Order: sequence, then C-alpha cells, then structure tokens
Amino acid sequence: MALNTPVCDFGWSAVDFDLADTNGVRHTLASLRGPQGLLLMFICNHCPYVKAILDRICRDARELQAIGVGVAAIMSNDPAEYPEDSPANMRRLAEERGFSFPYLFDDTQDVARRYGAVCTPDFYGFNNKLELQYRGRLDASGRLPAAPDAKRELVEAMRLVAETGEGPREQSASIGCSIKWRS
Repeated sequence: MALNTPVCDFGWSAVDFDLADTNGVRHTLASLRGPQGLLLMFICNHCPYVKAILDRICRDARELQAIGVGVAAIMSNDPAEYPEDSPANMRRLAEERGFSFPYLFDDTQDVARRYGAVCTPDFYGFNNKLELQYRGRLDASGRLPAAPDAKRELVEAMRLVAETGEGPREQSASIGCSIKWRS
C-alpha cells in the first residue's frame, strides 16, 4: 500500500540514535551531521519506489556531501518478513551501488517510530542545528523514475538549507511503501 509522508514540522529537533551500518560501525547524530546539515533517508531494498530512484539517491547524496551536508540511510523494515531487507542484503546493495553514505539497520524499529517515519523512501532534511527543514520527496518519481530533467526537489531544498538554515515552505510529500512493522 502506497503512503504519503506528513507535511514538514519545521524546527522539530532530530532525535539522537546509535545504529550500526552494514560494516558494523556505529553511528549517531553527532557522527553523521555535516557542517551544513544532515539528510536522513528511511529506505529499504525491496520497495519499488526506492528501486526507481536509487541511482538518483546515490547521485544526490554525493552532491550534498560535497557541500557539507551529512547523509545516511536507515532501514527499519522487519527482515524476517522481508528477507530482501536483511542486513546481509543491505550490505550487498550498499556495495553494489557504491553508497557514499552509511546504510544503518534499525533492528528495533525504535528510530523509525521516534522519527514518525511512515514509508520508504521518507526523507528528513535538517539544518546545521539539527532542526527539521525538509520532509518532502526526492523528485516527481513514483514507482517509475521521473523524466531525466525533473526538478531535483530534495537537492534544491537541501542546498537552500545549507545556505540559509531554512527549507522551502512549499514541499511535496514523498510517496512509497509503508514501513513493514513487526507484529
């Protein structure tokens, strides 16, 4: 079932966490944030919405990292029910796609709950004070990628956040598969 993310709660403070990446390295907000902000993405391996934009996510992450925005992805689905989302498959995907950012496993699903994540992909763009400034989509893609010349909404928003500390007031909600919660 496809879900849309809620509108941005401007100024909401990022909640700290301590999660391991696909190589077992632990990460916290302090270790992930860049001097110009932080982008957290709730993604997974199996979702067709994520698969449709994964190349763009990788491209945009590198571009944002180059301007001082920290980037990380978090996988919160239940891998017992969705084996494609297992830690071993997360590691494989990160290596195959050359992720320039840590891919973190939220094994308790606590981080997704504390952030109010609802779908994959779900993007959270924070300024350098770790105040939420963007909760929108990557671009106009859905289950299929948008046109190559589609407006790069996430990159444009995070460039604005990096430059001014504030995100755009108009944002389009992300759409994707629901987080697969444990019963």
